[in-house]
Amino acid sequence: MSILGLPFVSQAGVSPLPPDLAFLLDHGVDPAALAKAADRARAWGTDGASALLASGTVTEEAYYRALAAELGTPFLAGAIPLGPGARYPESVVAGVAPLLPGAPAAFVLAPRGAAIAEVLGGRSPMGRMPALTTPRALREAVFSANPAGIAAAAADSLQVHRPDWALKARPMGPTLAIAGLIAGLAVVAMVELPPTLVVGLWTAVQLVLLAMVTLRVAAVSVEAEGVAADACLADADLPVYTVFVALHREAAVVPRLTAALSAFDYPAAKLDIKFVIEAHDAETAAALAAAALPPGAEIVVVPPGLPRTKPRALNCALPLARGTCLVVYDAEDVPDPGQLRAAAALFARSDPRTACLQGRLVIDNQRDGPLPKCFALEYAALFDVLIPALAAWNVPIPLGGTSTHFRTHILRAVHGWDAWNVTEDADLGLRLARAGYRVGDLPSSTFEEAPARPGAWLHQRARWMKGFIQTSFTHGRQPRETFRQLGAFGTLAAIALVPGTVVCALAYPFLMGHAAYRFVFAGVEPVAGFWSNLPTGTAVTVFVSGLLAMLLPAALGCVRRGWWDLLPYVPLMPAYFLLVSAGAWLGLVELVLAPDRWNKTEHGLSRSSRSGALHRT
Repeated sequence: MSILGLPFVSQAGVSPLPPDLAFLLDHGVDPAALAKAADRARAWGTDGASALLASGTVTEEAYYRALAAELGTPFLAGAIPLGPGARYPESVVAGVAPLLPGAPAAFVLAPRGAAIAEVLGGRSPMGRMPALTTPRALREAVFSANPAGIAAAAADSLQVHRPDWALKARPMGPTLAIAGLIAGLAVVAMVELPPTLVVGLWTAVQLVLLAMVTLRVAAVSVEAEGVAADACLADADLPVYTVFVALHREAAVVPRLTAALSAFDYPAAKLDIKFVIEAHDAETAAALAAAALPPGAEIVVVPPGLPRTKPRALNCALPLARGTCLVVYDAEDVPDPGQLRAAAALFARSDPRTACLQGRLVIDNQRDGPLPKCFALEYAALFDVLIPALAAWNVPIPLGGTSTHFRTHILRAVHGWDAWNVTEDADLGLRLARAGYRVGDLPSSTFEEAPARPGAWLHQRARWMKGFIQTSFTHGRQPRETFRQLGAFGTLAAIALVPGTVVCALAYPFLMGHAAYRFVFAGVEPVAGFWSNLPTGTAVTVFVSGLLAMLLPAALGCVRRGWWDLLPYVPLMPAYFLLVSAGAWLGLVELVLAPDRWNKTEHGLSRSSRSGALHRT
């Protein structure tokens, strides 16, 4: 190993090149580029190889070919003949796997980080020098060796390890049959039961609805916090951050997505970006191959299998995450460039039981029509008003599915996502709460594109509502245990936010229509006696509080965003929620006919962008 530790004049003064850079002097790499990489490595608190590869000066294959030449060992490119001892994810994580007899060596090695300096120092993990390859080539070889096993692990890991948390632990058919039987008996009972008892039951239902809308109205009183300017960490103190983006038929938004991820204000050597795509999605794969990917980004191809859902794809990539923190984005997202820094700083000063931070999602194509405008109001109410309040109250939060930041070890401890739940985000939020963790609010924006056509909007909302029902069944199978884990207030919040959302959406046109008819046409006349007036009184209260729950958070969200031009559209929210109700009924039908189907939302169709983010290229 020649000239290891040779001094070079860098921006930091005269200092030696680290071993994982110094050997490249004998292999034609520009000394100035090596000195610059060494400076960055010191400033970022990383190894030299990561800093060099993040700069793009040397490709991954060129670096490892030079490393193999320096060590006098074979470099393996193309198909790698792995032996039967190769394991997923162990072989990928360790960076070493056995080879078949007759191969150039007994093992193949793909070291990262500090392991490269150890190999250069003559310390091989196998006792003798194996063949070398790139980490990417080793990962692809391990995936090719056992695609069925990897697909099965991604689909069923939660069910295997924690069946009490998994949707598929029990068949859905009997549950739906029992629920239908109970609903049928309730209808018969309302016809046959004495009127006094029917009135009592109806009043109880109204009181439950009142408790649900009270949660949304009360959220208006909670002040939303911002990011402290002096809270950011120095580059050397920042953790390695994994970024997951699951893509399916998203070729149209790949240029915008890669530009957005390349704009992160974060040390490039500490970014672990993974684009996760399905094996059959050749169009997206071609778009990624043609795009200028951020340095160090990888394309993880999910082996074929069922269900074909986003959570299964994320589970496939989760064992490969190298970051202490991990964030999930959707393909159409444009996050704030400082979001990872803000999340890392907030994690650093938060309680260790804070497992997740939910970023604030913002609908950006509001000018595409009335539907995106109302969608923007709904998101402003949810992410700028309700979720900050829920985080302050420390109650369960159904996650947003994107711009969700995790402590990676906790995400693995709860076994990732439920691959069979089509709103894996809501399920994971409740599962984290049941496991004793909390979700915090991250006051950093991520811009999204909303469907502008009613058909696409309804299909997306039907999937969400279907998944909320699935989540309700999953965590309602053991009500006593769930109540014990969440507590009284947490249980009430979970009921209000997940099954309550569906129930309210299903009943909304009937309850609000009946109340509006009474107010406008039939009138509300008091009668003698408290109990006789109670149903009418609760109906009036639910009607008024329901309107406030729709209007106040949306209006406050507009004020907090400075969207004064959207305030006139707030009165449209009661009409917008009729569409939400239609989505809930469609989701109920889909739950019976196609419980695992993932309704894909097309992106890259926006005609406007309030911030300019959606038109960034």
